[in-house]
Parts: sequence; structure tokens; C-alpha cells
Amino acid sequence: MITDYYRPETLPKALELLKEPDALPLGGGTHLSQIRSASIKVIDLQALSLNALNKKGNNLEIGATATLQQLLENEHTPDALKTALKLEAPLNIRDTATVAGALVTADGRSTFATAMLALDAKLSVQPDEEEIEIGSFLPLRTENLRGKLITAITIPLNAKLAFESVARTPADKPIICVALARWPSGRARLALGGYGKAPLLAMDGTEAEGIEAAARNAYHEAADEWASAEYRMGVAATLAKRCLASL
Repeated sequence: MITDYYRPETLPKALELLKEPDALPLGGGTHLSQIRSASIKVIDLQALSLNALNKKGNNLEIGATATLQQLLENEHTPDALKTALKLEAPLNIRDTATVAGALVTADGRSTFATAMLALDAKLSVQPDEEEIEIGSFLPLRTENLRGKLITAITIPLNAKLAFESVARTPADKPIICVALARWPSGRARLALGGYGKAPLLAMDGTEAEGIEAAARNAYHEAADEWASAEYRMGVAATLAKRCLASL
């Protein structure tokens, strides 16, 4: 339950308020509006102008409160990332949910977080001007953000991205999804989604050889009510192979 509401007009004031117990940042509100049991104080970020998207050299800098739909509609957003965004949530949610909020609340079935993990997205965090790699951020989100605030997320535009997924129906979130990013240097980064508390990084190296084995190995214990580990291992390897072929 929301007990206190603040709308600071400066970033320093927002950071000061976030130090208070039970204080949480409010972007689109799609997650906080579902909290019913705990008492929370919300710090509305709307007045801080953190919603811009700017191409800077070979990178796209995404403001933390830019919506998923803004990112989807941006001319610089990779096509494969747009596909992942469409699967992440329906239009009415994408119009409201923020990029930072989607990453903070993502579980392992998040197609968006899976694609961002493959792209090795970097998060800018205040007050100490930290840059946190998404692979380090996702497993420790509570610890990384206590009293802090994501202000921007940066993704590379010189990396090619491929995305594949399998779901029970077109309306379902995928039970398996695979994102593969490849840089001009030959670096390849493979991320798997559809299971667990956060997407898995299956491979990050200078060669794409062994990508099918990497996908299989990452899912060897990925069993839940949606699919067996054996099924996920086989399909993940197939999807990884398709991603590599498309690049």
C-alpha cells in the first residue's frame, strides 16, 4: 500500500528521498500499483526528464523513464530488440512501463531483459555515477539499488542482435527464448530466457563455435511447470543455431 507520495523536481532531492526506509522510485507504476501488503513511499520521477533516447556514437543511451513503447518506436532500436519488446508486454503496458522498471522487476521469462543481457547493456546509477553491467545487476538488484537510482541504460549499436523464441501460444510469454549479439570484433554473447528468476548468460567470448553446446549446458537444470530441462536444452540449442545463422 502506498502511504506517502513525493514528486521531486531535482535528482539530488530524489536521491535524498530514496534514502528513507521503504522508499521506492515510481516510473510507470505498472509494478508498484500491484503491491498490496507492504507500506511503501513512492518517489515519482516524472519531473526529472529521464525519458530521452539519444544516439551517441556507436551507442544508444536510453533514459531510465523512457517507456518500452518509446524504445520500440525509436529508429535506432535493433529490429531483434523490437521483437523482444513486443513479446514483453501488450501495447497498453508498453505505453506505461519504463525501461528501468522493466529491468528491475524482470524475471527469467522476460524477453526484453534477455535481449538486453545479450547486448551487454550498461546501467548508469546515481549518486556515485556507477556503471553497472547488466549481467552483474540482474542477480543482485535489491543490493545494487538500495538508496540509489538508475538514470540511463546504454546499449551498443555496432553489435548485431538476433532473437528467437518458442511459446505454447502466440499470446503467451515464451517458455524458451534466445538472444545472440555479435560485435565486429568477433565477440559473441548468448543469453537465454524463459526460466527462473533472471535470464541466463550462456556464453560470452570471441568465437561463436560451441554455441549449441553452451545453450544446452546453461539449461541442464531448467525444469519447471512449463517445460522439462531436456526439452529446454534441445530447443535452446536449435534456437541458438538459428540466431547464429541469421547473423
